[in-house]
Amino acid sequence: MNKIYKIGQIVPSSNTTMETEIPAMLCARELIRPERFTFHSARMRMKHVKKEELAAMDAHSDRCAEELSDAAVDVLGYACLVAIMSMGLGYHRESQARLGKVTEANGHPAPVVTSAGALVEALKVMGAKKIAVVTPYMKPLTKLVVDYIAHEGFEVLDSIALEIPDNLDVARHDPARLPGIVSGLDYKDADVIVLSACVQMPSLASVAKVEALTGKPVISAAIATTYQMLKALKLEPVVPGAGALLSGAY
Repeated sequence: MNKIYKIGQIVPSSNTTMETEIPAMLCARELIRPERFTFHSARMRMKHVKKEELAAMDAHSDRCAEELSDAAVDVLGYACLVAIMSMGLGYHRESQARLGKVTEANGHPAPVVTSAGALVEALKVMGAKKIAVVTPYMKPLTKLVVDYIAHEGFEVLDSIALEIPDNLDVARHDPARLPGIVSGLDYKDADVIVLSACVQMPSLASVAKVEALTGKPVISAAIATTYQMLKALKLEPVVPGAGALLSGAY
């Protein structure tokens, strides 16, 4: 019997995308590798992407980690990039360590991946120095994200803030619009394009097209999270149709 891995996700209550894109990628992987996956979520209240609401939401992440560890998940993903980045520079390390201790204390230790930390680590794995970024956030939060990424050692050549305040509207953003949006980015000297620095804004369907149009490797927060989850599970980080990072080249 093929081993079944339980994928746990801590998601904002209004998030719908991570529970579609992460399973889509891992189910696509099942077509080419023997491992199988099930998916399990715990939720933190959040409706509007504002710094105060994000901080209040993050305070519930320990409860969610404990609930997911009740199910003895094999890996735990914190699926809100901007919530982590809004808590201060380098906060993904603190969050990952703290939530990992919560799972240990509950008797079911599991590696913890945050989408913020996953994006940073993915850029390192890809050898990126300069990047261009698309976010759905308002401009102040986009600046916060850009500053966080820059603090991790990357030069953000250009960014676009789509300024969508309601988290449900972020999920409704049509990924088919992203190639046109990227055409407005200054990405010529970028090593990598971050097509969605947000796990709620759908982008998976447009990754291959943007890679073809720009000639650049393209990732998203969801793709980076999937890569780090597979690495944490000690599985080959390969998913068909999910861009350069999950092509098997890394």
